[in-house]
Amino acid sequence: MIRLAHFSDIHVTTPTLEWQREDWFNKRLTSWFNLCFLGRGKRFAHAEEVASRMMEEIAVRNVDHLIFSGDATALGFESEIRRAAELLRVGELAIPGLAIPGNHDYCTGTAAASGHFERYFSAWQTGRRIDAYHYPFAQPVGPIWLIAVNAATGNRWALDASGTIGAAQLERLKRLLNELEPGLKILVLHFPICLKDGQRELNLHGLRDLDALLAIANAAGVNLWLHGHRHAPYHFQKSAHANFPVICAGAATQTGLWSYGEYTIHDTTLTALRREYDPTTKRFRDAETFSLSLSHNR
Repeated sequence: MIRLAHFSDIHVTTPTLEWQREDWFNKRLTSWFNLCFLGRGKRFAHAEEVASRMMEEIAVRNVDHLIFSGDATALGFESEIRRAAELLRVGELAIPGLAIPGNHDYCTGTAAASGHFERYFSAWQTGRRIDAYHYPFAQPVGPIWLIAVNAATGNRWALDASGTIGAAQLERLKRLLNELEPGLKILVLHFPICLKDGQRELNLHGLRDLDALLAIANAAGVNLWLHGHRHAPYHFQKSAHANFPVICAGAATQTGLWSYGEYTIHDTTLTALRREYDPTTKRFRDAETFSLSLSHNR
């Protein structure tokens, strides 16, 4: 049996941020306005405490591997990424991990090109790659392959929270999936296949090249898709868009939604336990259980 801990969207910020003149003329300004005046800051007011409590718990729950599916930050500043990595104890815990950035971590083109996320989360970004390219990469966990795909992009427009993998990374992913030794294949990326109601994401909030990725995933026999981006957790055994199951971890630190998933995989069965934060006891408690079949149906 393999035990995985999956968490996402912690949206950490810091008191001091490295503002530059260019930040007042791109998406970072509107994201800051949302954080300070439209409620995001209030919803994630306890992010540091909850993230710290979560990692304290995970450290003693006999987990084999950690999975973080992006949005470590609110605005993608280096100080936020550094603080998020500290809270998640990246490189400190004896448990290996996998991490990919979310759209907030690549809030602007400058943030995406900076390499800050990759540097501070480097301990969770080891794995098999194609040539010298950073993404995608694959990590073995017993008989399972975790495959990290980066769909985060530095968007300019205020309402654009979409992502793109790009043709070059998609081609590398195709090669990587075909080269892996036999085993269950679990894709990890920030963006979902569909919403909780089964409908596709809006164009400005979803994965722009979703169809191309689904074609590759189906052809390669992918068994599971793990993601974040949407803050309420949900899961599917099968949807109208894919023949394999999907789990959205939700937001680990958002007030009222704060939770993470523990997945036990035996053969081709995944048994999930969602653990939610209780602010009165400052501990996590069992909230939901479900099972999924990971047998791929082409």
